Amino acid sequence: MAAPTQVRTAHLIGGEFVGNDSTDRIDVVNPTTEEVIASVPSGTPDDADAAVRAAATAFPGWAATAQADRVAAVRRINDGLRARSGELAATITAEVGTPIVFSSKVQVVNPVGITDGVLAEIESGALEPVTIGNSTVVREPIGVVAAITPWNFPLQQMVAKVTPALAAGNTVVLKPSEVAPLTAGLLAEIIADAGLPAGVFNMVHGTGPVVGEALAAHPMVDMVSFTGSTRAGRRVAAVAAETVKKVALELGGKSASVVLDDADLVRAVKITVANCFMNNGQACSALTRLLVPVDRHDEAVEAAVAAASKYTPGDPSQETTRIGPSVSAAQRDRVAGYIRTGVEEGATLAHGGPEPVDGPGYFVRPTVFGGVREDMTVAQEEIFGPVLSIIAYTDEDDAVRIANGTAYGLAAGVFGADADRAYAVAGRLRAGQVDVNGGLFNTSAPFGGFKQSGNGREFGRFGLEEFTELKSIQR
Repeated sequence: MAAPTQVRTAHLIGGEFVGNDSTDRIDVVNPTTEEVIASVPSGTPDDADAAVRAAATAFPGWAATAQADRVAAVRRINDGLRARSGELAATITAEVGTPIVFSSKVQVVNPVGITDGVLAEIESGALEPVTIGNSTVVREPIGVVAAITPWNFPLQQMVAKVTPALAAGNTVVLKPSEVAPLTAGLLAEIIADAGLPAGVFNMVHGTGPVVGEALAAHPMVDMVSFTGSTRAGRRVAAVAAETVKKVALELGGKSASVVLDDADLVRAVKITVANCFMNNGQACSALTRLLVPVDRHDEAVEAAVAAASKYTPGDPSQETTRIGPSVSAAQRDRVAGYIRTGVEEGATLAHGGPEPVDGPGYFVRPTVFGGVREDMTVAQEEIFGPVLSIIAYTDEDDAVRIANGTAYGLAAGVFGADADRAYAVAGRLRAGQVDVNGGLFNTSAPFGGFKQSGNGREFGRFGLEEFTELKSIQR
């Protein structure tokens, strides 16, 4: 698979692309071929400071810009995403390993929908003042926003932070994942072409412990919006607490798919497997625990194996490929280690396994475990790979207890023939997003988690409001 379209690999600070002469660089590796396809500068605390200062300087003018003009600028960004959708999809596939069909139809389409939804909310009056008695309550931009994003849905997670923050009147410093920085380079080009004033949007490449921590700690940063692992999120929150800035966290998940006793089991299992394996199993909201009635456990395992057998690891640039590699050798080895742990703890390996796939690429065999106990490692910890754990429950209350019995609460699913009953069960699940009978993902509805899956919400009106402060003015 060829390298993606030529992409700028520099930082963007104060309206200028800088830093490409740096000798300290981070290689970008294609996870399918294991070849280095590009490199980006490894940012420093000084780079982060320069970007924050540029954003702080630009903030007063951007916040005072007419809302209609800010909306028009963000709309130009969205037009750029549409115009360069093919390049974006190919780049995501090259640096993340996402199958090209999923890159094209989800990884690029969702960000456009997210931005459309945000702009629609603004135009419908989401940020307009509200009168409460003798008070006028106004929403104002927070200030300088540090956006720190992951590699698995690189464009979606960047856009979900950047476009609402900009539209609300904030200035932004983006720290994209060092694993997937090329998609960020394309986004930076698109934003530069949209003609925003210098310093309104800035981007610094680098690692979390260096650039990410510098941004979280910076006294001139007013908010940190972070998506990533729960471990890293704890660190961001701790560092940001020193300056008492706002922190929004979208973290890990261990989402349950609850199949009720009246559900179409085969359909429910097929949808769950597809959700678990999407993006090569690298999705924080993936339904990785399949909960089924105890007397239908074996039937569910059989159905899951049949569904999983259709996912053959292959070259993600080919349109027939449904599952590609893990993003890195370290991630592949991590997933394989979890699979070995599942076997060691007594789960039944029904499909797949930890053995390497022949040839180049960081591939993992799509795996199904049956006979999983709720206390097993594979039932409690986020694996971030194509691994499904099937757990039996005794009755509806037991299913709800098991579903809620992890440290996470990002997403869930419920399947049942009685839609009202399934909806009622969804209401009992401690998760920020619950799909009933395969409900479609909605880029205008709030997305975020309970418990250690984070706090705050993204998308639509609620995601837009995260980037504002409330002020009451009494008369």
